[in-house]
Parts: sequence; structure tokens; C-alpha cells
Amino acid sequence: MSGVWVFKNGVIRLENPQAETSSRKKALVHLPSGEVVSSYSTLEQILTGLGWERYYGGDPDLFQFHKRSSIDLISLPRDFSKFNSVYMYDIVIKNPNIFHVRDM
Repeated sequence: MSGVWVFKNGVIRLENPQAETSSRKKALVHLPSGEVVSSYSTLEQILTGLGWERYYGGDPDLFQFHKRSSIDLISLPRDFSKFNSVYMYDIVIKNPNIFHVRDM
């Protein structure tokens, strides 16, 4: 995966990931329903059901969720077209046995 890791406003993210465009496309799958997450509204519904809440105190360019019971924070680009495997795997790690990343 190529690009540059940037730390800004307390959030680390990969800028300009070129490998994502050359590799096979990935999809985030909600395992209990078998549904492919195709929008932030769908993702927000699922995460809310898992105890995640929207977090409005961070970077306005990010769509963020936090859990009161942990220090975890999920930070996603506001533009869903920039939602790639880096963000998908972050969701998978923070929600074990609920999500899976698959090749399309």
C-alpha cells in the first residue's frame, strides 16, 4: 500500500493511497445480515445498533463514531467514494465477528 501516513488533529490517516486503485475493489460486509455496506446511512444504522454514537467534536472533514464503553473512535472520510479498505479494516477490528472485508 503506497501513500503517506498523516497525523492531523489527533487522527492518523493514509493520504493518497495508490495501491487501492490498482488492486481489486473491496467491500465491507455486515455478517449477521450478509448485506454489503453501500452507504454511510446503512453503516450508521448498523453501528448505532452496536452501541456506537456519532461523534461531532472532531475534524469536520470526517464522519466519526465512538463508543462510551471504550476509547475507540472510528474516523471515516465524509465522501463515501473515498471509503476504502483502510477504513473497512478499522471497522472490522473494532467490531469483531460483525463485519468482514471481501474482494468484489
